[in-house]
Parts: sequence; structure tokens; C-alpha cells
Amino acid sequence: PVLADHPLVRGPRFRRLKIGAGHRLDAKSSGVFVLGIGHGNKLLTDLYNCHLTKVYTVGGLFGKATDDFSDTGKLVEKTTFDHITREKLERILAVIQGTNHKALLMHSNIDMKTQEAYELAVKGLIRPMGKSPPIITAIRCLQLVLPEFQLEIHCLHETQQYLRKMVHEIGLELKSSAVCTQVRRIRDGVFTLDDALLRTQWNLQSIQNAIWDCQLKVKRELEKTL
Repeated sequence: PVLADHPLVRGPRFRRLKIGAGHRLDAKSSGVFVLGIGHGNKLLTDLYNCHLTKVYTVGGLFGKATDDFSDTGKLVEKTTFDHITREKLERILAVIQGTNHKALLMHSNIDMKTQEAYELAVKGLIRPMGKSPPIITAIRCLQLVLPEFQLEIHCLHETQQYLRKMVHEIGLELKSSAVCTQVRRIRDGVFTLDDALLRTQWNLQSIQNAIWDCQLKVKRELEKTL
């Protein structure tokens, strides 16, 4: 709520504070959402240009398909899922990771036979330095208790809807169907859940402390990458 017009609020209305949003989260997602305040808006742009990896935990449910790939969408079909095993699921995840690894090398514009490519690979800095389709850099199964499963996905240039669609496609590959029950971002570049402020911590002192705590982290990443 805007409290500027509240009778107990004193002083002139503050008009010069610029706040910018980093990588957005849609309404059905949760987790780390980075905001820039003042000079932080420029740092947000610089971090965006680093093309840093984001990490999600994604929940899924085998046995049904919906029109928007989420568990709250309109039901399209129901399928069996008893034949699915962890081994079969991990085989599909390995194929996804392999295909995306080829795409990552293609969009990184680096000659893989050079010393530069070797040094970047050692530092884990091979990433597309421009626009590219969504790329999965790593994917693994955290849990499978049929019909539910949970994945950890490391990715670049994704949207949360893209991740939901991927859950749907994993279901099809396993000769079943699947819907996404949860998309939670647990890391956005240098920022993790430990840096995030809960709704109850949205006050001036907590925000100021969070900025101070993250300054060195951001500086190091920008120096390393840019």
C-alpha cells in the first residue's frame, strides 16, 4: 500500500528514488527476486550482461496434463505413470542436459580448441554472451515418489513458463504426462535464498543491511566476468 497520503506520515513526498526489477518472476512462481535501488539499477544492468546462471527447484506431478502445464490449469487428459522409474527419468534428464550443452557451446561464440576456451571452462565461465534461446546448463532429480517428483534446474535466458513446459515434455518422453506444481528460484547469479528478505523484513533497516551485505559479492562477480 502507498502510505504517502496517510495522515500520520510526515514530511514531503519522496520522488527521486528509482527502483528497478531484475529477472522477473511470474505470478505462479516464488523465490529470489532481485531489485535495484538508485545506483543499483546500473549494477543490475551490468549483472544482466554477465549472463549468470539461475537455479530453480521445480516440482512435478505425473499422470495428468493441463492447458497451461501447471497443476491449476484446465485438465486435458489423465495418463498412467506406474511404469516410470528413477532410472528412466534420469536417462531423459541426461539427454536434455547433453542437448543443451551443445547449444551452450554453439551460442558462446568461443573456439573450443583455443587456450581461452580452456581457461573459461576451468573457471566455469562458458556462457552465451548475447541473446540465445533458453539453455539448461544442469538438471538433476532431487526426489521421485510417484506420482510426484522434484528437479533442480540450472539455466540461462529461461522463463518460468518454459520450465513448466519442460516438465510437460518430460512426461511425454516417459510415455505419460506431467504438470508442474511448483517453480521456485533458489539462486539468481550471486544472490541466493540466504540474501532474500521475507515480507515481514521489508523495512528500511533490513533493506539497507541487505544492500551492504551484497555489495562485495556483486563487485567481485562484475570484476571476474566483465
